[in-house]
Amino acid sequence: MSDWVTGFHAVRAALESGSVSEVWLATERRDGRGRELEVRCRALDVSVKRVARRDLDALDAGAHQGVAARVAEGRAPGDEGALEALLDSLSKPPLLLIVEGVTDPRNLGACMRSAEASGAHAVVVPRSRSAPLTPAARKVASGAAERLPLIMVANLARTLRWLAQRGVMRVGLAGEGDELLWSVDLRGGCALLLGAEDSGLRRLTREHCDHLARLPMAGEAESLNVSVTAGIALFEAVRQRRGG
Repeated sequence: MSDWVTGFHAVRAALESGSVSEVWLATERRDGRGRELEVRCRALDVSVKRVARRDLDALDAGAHQGVAARVAEGRAPGDEGALEALLDSLSKPPLLLIVEGVTDPRNLGACMRSAEASGAHAVVVPRSRSAPLTPAARKVASGAAERLPLIMVANLARTLRWLAQRGVMRVGLAGEGDELLWSVDLRGGCALLLGAEDSGLRRLTREHCDHLARLPMAGEAESLNVSVTAGIALFEAVRQRRGG
């Protein structure tokens, strides 16, 4: 099985991951970016096919900028067993991003990109209330979907209880949180939990959090995009862990 990713940034990331079998370039993309990408493909022994722009349009894989790559179908998401194996393998405190209620694949991809950039060890989502890892999600993830484990769990509340038993602190992000994120010690093993913009974290999920924290919003916006919040929270954990 294979899928397509489109756009120069996503295609370059896929090339670096080694998952590309073929690249399509629009016939008219003979500018610097097009030539540079073609040279890179040749160096990696990846075939390049010049096609009409309408052929790229027909892929229906989003804005393509005149380039698309056929990639092997991404690894299947892991499950609870994969999460346990991951935690067992770590020699440092785990940093997990848990998102629930995110049904837009592009938001999932953006969360994975933020998580991978911060050095998080996995993204965890509930199996029944999450966007699938579609080509659109992988495009936005810019290679993170090939490098970072995505764990889908059947029962998020049960997983949160299990994480507590493993010594992982659970920190929920909510606008009405009773403490600022900066005041929470994120240096140990922790899982950062975020919900969708419209509904936030579910009540049961909040009840399983050790801390309910907020960002210091100064403007009139009530909330940020979930991937933006994820990036801020993850890099706060990075700052603390590096002694910043």
